[in-house]
Amino acid sequence: MALRSAVCRLLVNPKRCAIISASRSQGSAAPAQKDAEKASEKKAKASKVQFNWRDGLELEGQLTEEEIMIRDSFRDYLFHRDIVSEMGELGVLGPTIKGYGCAGTSYVAYGLIAREVERVDSGYRSVMSVQSSLVMHPIYAYGTEEQKEKWLPRLARGEILGCFGLTEPNHGSDPGGMETRCDDGKVRGFILERGMKGFTTPKIEGKFSLRASATGMIIMDEVEVPEENLLPKVSGLGGPFGCLNNARYGIAWGSLGAAEFCFHAARQYTLDRIQFGVPLARNQLMQKKMADMLTEITIGLQACLQLGRLIDAKKAAPEMISMLKRNSCGKSLDIARQARDMLGGNGISDEYHIIRHVMNLEAVNTYEGTHDIHALILGRAITGLQSFTVNN
Repeated sequence: MALRSAVCRLLVNPKRCAIISASRSQGSAAPAQKDAEKASEKKAKASKVQFNWRDGLELEGQLTEEEIMIRDSFRDYLFHRDIVSEMGELGVLGPTIKGYGCAGTSYVAYGLIAREVERVDSGYRSVMSVQSSLVMHPIYAYGTEEQKEKWLPRLARGEILGCFGLTEPNHGSDPGGMETRCDDGKVRGFILERGMKGFTTPKIEGKFSLRASATGMIIMDEVEVPEENLLPKVSGLGGPFGCLNNARYGIAWGSLGAAEFCFHAARQYTLDRIQFGVPLARNQLMQKKMADMLTEITIGLQACLQLGRLIDAKKAAPEMISMLKRNSCGKSLDIARQARDMLGGNGISDEYHIIRHVMNLEAVNTYEGTHDIHALILGRAITGLQSFTVNN
């Protein structure tokens, strides 16, 4: 009864009656009026918003002019191989640091740079990230004024390259268990230079991943470090974790740049490749894979943009960075693997570069906190319970 009553009220609503009446009168309208309606419908169809698959949620429109300019300069520049030594000249080493020869730009701009660099190669982005977030940031955040003035301008110009050492052969995801100790027994940050007695950095050979970026071991045997090389403003694991969070943010952007390259390469390949008389891209399974790639990349970029805005506003929590580092790396690796599969046998050829991104992203998904470690960080935030160890 209540339903019938509601229907009756709708039918006797004067506004509703007017609409019904108008629609009936249109049925007997003059031909000229019908032509006008058709013209109006045609105009409406012509003005329909077109979907841009390259920018699914209009990220471009959310960027400032300065951020677009910085991004575009790297998109054009990074097709040249000989770039690492020139990064300093462009002002993108330590770009968020204010003063000391650094650009002092936004975190969003830094993320956009990382995205463009890793679109070319994860090794290039690693060099930029380590120099900016793991070398320059700790000196800027935890160092003395004398240390900042001595090191930051030279690092910003690319005159010297730095590296970051934290984990050990027996302690990867558990840096608190490291066996290397300084005299006071606390976790401290030190600036070490090649040439110090007992300090060597042999190159790690045999890598299948990040081959564009040289990686070395750090061996310290009774190294005597002068007091002026101690970073005095922090002790404990909060210092290195602060550096890692800074780097993880850039990784969240950068890995999506690699995913974009793989997506675009797979799209073009399947459009050009003819099988059974038609382009591979006409296959429903191929289109489904590309739809999934586009969706994950687009959503990931929007999340990174929001995180960058929050960091610039000093409203970001470390768990936000963990969430996006984990999501971006995992999704990007999945996309790269799918793209490799779409190219069939050509997917493992260096002619198409996708397999290089697959191998690189395997490392990117692992360093700066593995997929599982970031899951535990998020799980702790969700439940309030620590699950890294079996201890109470």
